Amino acid sequence: MTQTADAPALVRQAWAVARRVGFPLTRDDPGHGRGSASLPGTGRFLAVLAAGCTGGRIAELGTGVGIGTAWMSDAMPADCTLVTAEIDPARAAAAAGLLSSDPRVRVLVGDASAVLAPFAPFDLIFCDGGLREMAGFRALVDWLTPGGRIVMDDVTPVKALSPDSALLQADPKRQMFAAEERLTWTEVVLPDLENSLLVGTRR
Repeated sequence: MTQTADAPALVRQAWAVARRVGFPLTRDDPGHGRGSASLPGTGRFLAVLAAGCTGGRIAELGTGVGIGTAWMSDAMPADCTLVTAEIDPARAAAAAGLLSSDPRVRVLVGDASAVLAPFAPFDLIFCDGGLREMAGFRALVDWLTPGGRIVMDDVTPVKALSPDSALLQADPKRQMFAAEERLTWTEVVLPDLENSLLVGTRR
């Protein structure tokens, strides 16, 4: 069975929204330079974590059109809430339309670091917004409950990097996780072997 064959109905609806508005589903699609959708492997991993957030609160930085949001909201318990922020108003509107029937989910428009802060603390944070600065990353860890988890995607496994890639010498995302002493973290390689996630738990 493929990674997409048994995707939840809400995720399939999110893919349809992405196609309709021209939001890239993969890095190879036109327009990827302005972001792309959460890959199926990422979505399934997020769903596993979201399913354990009983009575908890989830944050997402970078909603896009709601694909990652759909994976998490479909899996999370009935008493869990999810707040997601998207800086692009058109994309936020598309995601809000997709998720409008779920009162547990709130889509915000604006800079995630500002609009999500009033809702902290969180049990799970999915950072899909291209964060590269340590100060911003530490602020996200501040938002985590003890035992809470942070996930960052769009990482390329070392063995999938070209020999001349600068990331072999220094990867900003890996460096942020390694430098944050409050996290126990690891890298999870997705089934396609071309993408990976960084996952940390706040001690």
